[in-house]
Amino acid sequence: MAPIPDFTESEIWTLRQTLRERYGQDVDPQLADTEVRLTPGAKELTVCPALYWEGRGAHFVIVKVGEERFRGQFYYRLHQMFGTGIDEFDNLGDCTIAILQVQADHEARHGEEG
Repeated sequence: MAPIPDFTESEIWTLRQTLRERYGQDVDPQLADTEVRLTPGAKELTVCPALYWEGRGAHFVIVKVGEERFRGQFYYRLHQMFGTGIDEFDNLGDCTIAILQVQADHEARHGEEG
């Protein structure tokens, strides 16, 4: 299996623009690698590129799991992890907006610290 491609400059720009709109200031996401199961029943882990940032008391991760395939989640503490309810997105902008909206909804219901 071919390695998962890194985030493109265009994808990173899209994320930065979306985060600027959300937070009203520049946010510089960190590039990272993470290991994930690409399918629910998979036994092996695959190294995938990820983008990480913090905002409004939460930690966010978007993982690129293939060409134009993204997964997003946020957490407050390791035992408080949340997703969007959508397994994968085919557009980074949609993934970013969805995870930010879910976090904003969670914050409105439970306060910043979950």
